[in-house]
Amino acid sequence: MDSLKEQNHQSSHHNCCACHEQHAEASTASASATTATSGAIKNAERTQIRIQQMDCPTEEAMIRRLFENKADVLQLNFNLIQRILTVSHRAGTLDGILEGIRSLGFEPEVLTAESSRGSEVVISHRPWWPLVIAALIALLAEISYLAAWPQWLTAAFALSAIAIGGLHTYKKGWTALRTGNLNINALMSIAVTGALLIGEWPEAAMVMVLFSLAEVIEARSLDRARRAISHLMELAPDKALVLQADGSWQHLPAHEVPIGSTVRIAPGQQIPLDGEIISGFSSVNQAPISGESQPVDKSIGDPVYAGTINLNGAFDYQVTATADNSTLARIIQRVEEAQQAKAPTQRFIDRFAAIYTPAILVLALGIALLPPLLVDGQWSAWIYKALVMLVIACPCALVISTPVSIVSALATAARHGILIKGGSYLETSRLLNYLTFDKTGTITEGKPSLNEALIFDAERQTTIRRIAATIAARSDHPISQALANALSSADDKLKVTSFEALPGRGTKALIEGNSYYLGSHRLIHELGVCSEALEQQLAIFEAQGKNTTLLCNDSEVLALFVMADSVKASSREAIKELHQMGINTMMLSGDNQLAVNYIAKEVAINQAKGNLLPEDKLQIIHELSAHNRVAMVGDGINDAPSLARADIGIAMGSIGSDAALETADVALMDDDLRKIPALIRLSRSTHRILLQNISFALGLKAVFLILTLLGYGTMWMAVFADMGASLLVVLNGLRLLRHPL
Repeated sequence: MDSLKEQNHQSSHHNCCACHEQHAEASTASASATTATSGAIKNAERTQIRIQQMDCPTEEAMIRRLFENKADVLQLNFNLIQRILTVSHRAGTLDGILEGIRSLGFEPEVLTAESSRGSEVVISHRPWWPLVIAALIALLAEISYLAAWPQWLTAAFALSAIAIGGLHTYKKGWTALRTGNLNINALMSIAVTGALLIGEWPEAAMVMVLFSLAEVIEARSLDRARRAISHLMELAPDKALVLQADGSWQHLPAHEVPIGSTVRIAPGQQIPLDGEIISGFSSVNQAPISGESQPVDKSIGDPVYAGTINLNGAFDYQVTATADNSTLARIIQRVEEAQQAKAPTQRFIDRFAAIYTPAILVLALGIALLPPLLVDGQWSAWIYKALVMLVIACPCALVISTPVSIVSALATAARHGILIKGGSYLETSRLLNYLTFDKTGTITEGKPSLNEALIFDAERQTTIRRIAATIAARSDHPISQALANALSSADDKLKVTSFEALPGRGTKALIEGNSYYLGSHRLIHELGVCSEALEQQLAIFEAQGKNTTLLCNDSEVLALFVMADSVKASSREAIKELHQMGINTMMLSGDNQLAVNYIAKEVAINQAKGNLLPEDKLQIIHELSAHNRVAMVGDGINDAPSLARADIGIAMGSIGSDAALETADVALMDDDLRKIPALIRLSRSTHRILLQNISFALGLKAVFLILTLLGYGTMWMAVFADMGASLLVVLNGLRLLRHPL
């Protein structure tokens, strides 16, 4: 059998984490320092701060620079889409941190558990009417200039337009300059001021108004990405109908309902909390969190989840998790954490931006100074060109496009029941060329049933059944559980003195002083109790793809139990889609090779390997990973080492499973394998949009850089090039919110 005991799972998971870190090149001293820092962070206070003005990565740079040499600030994590800064800091230092943020011109809001629960980013948008007035006045400045009206009138119009539409930009630009950050606001403030100084009054006014207008449009576009995440939070209702001690029913806020409470659900209502049905039955639409297309029938003993929708029946259920720890809450938490983990493209863009902006600034300074000094060029003309280049220098379109695209894709995946733990896994999925699958519960239903029971000692049939039922009930493996259920009619279970799991083989128990083993064909071979006649029987069943579990003692086989497991209907379709994508498939199983071959043929998997221990699966994944991008697909509990060692570990049927959410890089919230091709398609689309955005933003900047050097570029054209590019890449990234899976 493939089961792993918890201690083995933890040990293996630890070892696998080491595998991921094998390429780290750190000295012993730096490793010790890292350990000390990690310990300090672990013991530090952790505060979430919402900063409404943090609407671009340039604000992130300002905050990082402010705190980079502060000993009290141990770690900063930025969620730009939700505008939340998470600070790990020493006790008693929060007031100083907030004061520092205010010194940058920002308004920090400390989020408590109450204020952050289900909250959506509330954006205070700048009103439209001042910008409309400023645009009309800027237009008058242009008319005044073209009509040769008095220069003082043109200047008055221009200054009025800038005062109405641009003070916000000037304020942010001054703060950036004061703190040594050359963000877009600082560059725009310098450019407009320079244009005023050289007498380009109408252009300075129009540039500032266009920039402010583009900023407002971009901010409203970004809100769509923010709402994509906050809509997940709105799935579960705020109140629940809870049974009181006096027998009455009362509506209470969901976050105040304790574990163990009884909640009543009427037809058509959304379920507010996770729980287990104690009376009644119904069908439940679990699509909001699992992406399942068909309703799931629920009756007494079945789990229900917050955010799902009760369809036609009424039932009472007992709460099993608080609102902050429900499956839905954990999904939201993972999506938010995934936003903070930068994808490879995002890390590249950040590094590129750090070089690009200073390089353009140096070029702009050279254009302003060198031609007038060396070739007697006209100062005003070359300074104007330099000012145009300042506008082009900000890489905001490049930097903002990547997180918007990644977050849009993560939200779309979560909405369809695919939980991706970070942007890196989203990007890596498109590169997969090998998928390995566990068999039981992944390719097959994972709910085997007892087809046949052969008891070899007719006089002890009842006793042997009791022994088998007793041992099977102690194991958490699906086959053992199915056998225990099938033998539940046996008399009372026997007393077990000791119990031991044998990973990949089965289990051992000491009952009434005698050792008994319940396990696989491999186990009885290792014990030396297999006979030629038994081999022939096993060969027949195994050739039919059926699973055989044997009960034996130290000297003989006592019983043979034949279990059958059916293939999922979705498995065949998923494997076919993967092959059409050019991806190789392999099944890895602890079951015998004949059974594995039978199932592999049923679903047309390329290769199948049976009789594998967990360490054998890990070795195969390790060998494949040397020359391929490999994903391991399993149940998230068994085969933890293989899930962790693969480039991407994909857990199946993870709804309600803590272990799956923690172990895997991608969790499929139901057991539909067709979501894996959907994940790969989404990954490829995301990569395609990222390339489009990067190519467009860089290409547009390159074109305007050349136009400026040739003397054709103007400041208002540069604004369109910069802010227009930002707006277009954001809108392009938001297309992923509507991506069909």
